[in-house]
Amino acid sequence: MSQKVWEDLYSEVGTNLTPSPIRELVKYMKKPGMISLAGGNPDPEIFPVKEFQEAAGVISERGKEILQYGGTGGYEPLKDFISQWMAPRMGRVTSPGEMCITTGSQQVMDLFAAVMLDPGDVVVVEEPTYPGATHALKNRKARFITVPCDSEGMKVELLPEILEQARKGRDRVKFIYSIVNFQNPSGYTLSLPRRKKLLEIAESFGTPVFEDDPYGHLRFDGEHEPTIFSMDRSGLVIYACSFSKILAPGTRVAWVTGPEDVISKMVMVKQGSDLCTSVLAQGLVYEYCRLGHMDSFLPRIQEHYKKKRDAMDAAFREFLPSTTTYETPSGGFFYWLALPGVNTRDLFFKAIDRNVSFVTGDSFFPTGGGEEYLRACFSYANADDFPEAAKRLALAINDLGQ
Repeated sequence: MSQKVWEDLYSEVGTNLTPSPIRELVKYMKKPGMISLAGGNPDPEIFPVKEFQEAAGVISERGKEILQYGGTGGYEPLKDFISQWMAPRMGRVTSPGEMCITTGSQQVMDLFAAVMLDPGDVVVVEEPTYPGATHALKNRKARFITVPCDSEGMKVELLPEILEQARKGRDRVKFIYSIVNFQNPSGYTLSLPRRKKLLEIAESFGTPVFEDDPYGHLRFDGEHEPTIFSMDRSGLVIYACSFSKILAPGTRVAWVTGPEDVISKMVMVKQGSDLCTSVLAQGLVYEYCRLGHMDSFLPRIQEHYKKKRDAMDAAFREFLPSTTTYETPSGGFFYWLALPGVNTRDLFFKAIDRNVSFVTGDSFFPTGGGEEYLRACFSYANADDFPEAAKRLALAINDLGQ
């Protein structure tokens, strides 16, 4: 009886909620002996435990401050540090009013969506894209228009026609979402010419850009591309980054930078969401950074993940069928494999039987598709297991008769 009462009271969002497609696969990945290439988690073996223990001294020094409620916009010493530290990437030192510290970068999307979206509004996203972002947007009843990607990222040359068609159809396109560096799931990086073109198109149509950059510091090869934010002169770019991949995800500390009016509205939404991000966590991250650990840690994790990337690359080249295609990522956590003629949903269960797991490509296509792709993550699993994982995956493909 009570369940029926609840069902009649749910909102439209509550009624239509669907679980994360990746989370739904987790239950299959816990078999004994499983080699998981699925979850995009950082490697705990590289977590800076000793450095954090040192940073915990801030509790003795500032305990009465950081154990209290804090400002919704963030812990000011940490905001000041981020502004200075990120200035070379952002093109300038940003002001405190242009930044909000959030509880993970997932909250950035939720806050921005709350400020920007009415039911039925449209967001332009890459195809494929990160399902955590589209999940947050769906909760705000957004609709999606997708733009395909290649090895240089989003095919931005398609945007003018897409935006023009949306305008003619009276669709309200509120912003363009792009994971610009070592994209999740594809590993692609948006090239500099396309960054410039994206900004040019955004300015022409008056359409904001959400520049999501959780992996940008994890470059192994080549030079960093400038952020779109650093090239923006019209105040159309929102930039998000996080300490999750470059420090530890357990801190749940991220930040967003953008025009002061937009940030102030996001702060007001956050006031009604969680009041403030843990000041204790912010204080620990600030002290860790103040002691200089971040600058010494980044080269270590870049080298650590580069070795794992190289090990996965070698294993795939040796054992996977020649019909498998992929681009070797220059950073980040992910490989994006194309398996022509293979439905990776079917392959997933064959692979589980062989004790290896991945994430199916359709999980990353918000409007459908992607059945011939899969995402493999090299950050978490033991690199010594990659050859065996590749062998098992090849056997699973063979089990399908491919």
